[in-house]
Amino acid sequence: MGDGLHIIGGDLQDCPAPAATWVDYLPSKIRPYFYLARVHRPSGILLLFYPCSWSVTMTCYAHSAPMTTAWTYLGFFLVASQVFCAAGCIIDDMWDKDIDVATSRTSNRPLAAGELSMFQASVFLILHLTFGVWLFVQLNDYSLVLGLSSLVLIALYPTMKRVISWPQAVLGMCFSWGSLLGTASVAGTVDWHIYIPLYMGGICWTIVYDTCYARQDRDEDIKNGVHSTAVVFGDQIRPILIMFSCVLSSLVSYAGVLNGQGIPFFIGVALGTYYLVQLIARLDFENKESCDAVLINNTWFGFWVWAGAMVDYVVKMQS
Repeated sequence: MGDGLHIIGGDLQDCPAPAATWVDYLPSKIRPYFYLARVHRPSGILLLFYPCSWSVTMTCYAHSAPMTTAWTYLGFFLVASQVFCAAGCIIDDMWDKDIDVATSRTSNRPLAAGELSMFQASVFLILHLTFGVWLFVQLNDYSLVLGLSSLVLIALYPTMKRVISWPQAVLGMCFSWGSLLGTASVAGTVDWHIYIPLYMGGICWTIVYDTCYARQDRDEDIKNGVHSTAVVFGDQIRPILIMFSCVLSSLVSYAGVLNGQGIPFFIGVALGTYYLVQLIARLDFENKESCDAVLINNTWFGFWVWAGAMVDYVVKMQS
């Protein structure tokens, strides 16, 4: 069979070769590890990082913490996001190896393509988790326990795609955990009445961007028995995602009200929400490239919320 053609659920479909990335210039022996960890796609790292950044900045604002405290924890969580995003991708690929083989978009991943063995992936995962736990140990005891508890969700998420119709909600619980861990790291505790709304908003955000992303695999997911909100939402996917975007904006804004945030914070939320709604309104759900690009585009929502929180924090510290 010619290059670029794969049997998917009994149908012959085009599977275009993936675009070249900077990872392709690395030595061939280590290249599959970088692709397994998705370091060539910064979107996952940023989507994991931004809920942490919101929480850290909002907590520093509330406690009038020195600016150095904010930047120290922001740098810490940027590194931690890289480590745990990679660990999550490795776990996901290990669980989903057979599904990835049967899906055109993912058939070139290192485990699915046979470039790495399960043993090699397991060793690579252990290295990431060891470093991740070491990072958690640098935090206070409350944050250590909270951080370690997130590993249960990370391990469970891949199985949810086989069990429940809304696995994106569980993914959201994983990716939004930083909204709780960020404030715990700075304050030594979590002011739950503020950060539960922020956490729930993060879950809604994950449902939005991962449903858009999963839409490109919808037909193959149905054939392979993989559950997804992209399947559940069907032809109403656009209005449903716009509704989730509005709920997301409301929850993040409510957390800001409870935290006593100023006008710059809400301007940031408004800009992010406008961008997100426009993105969904213009997204071509029938175009795989359009759905694939939605992850990196969604990072702008996270940026605008954080930028608003940071400007608010800087203004307060200088007043």
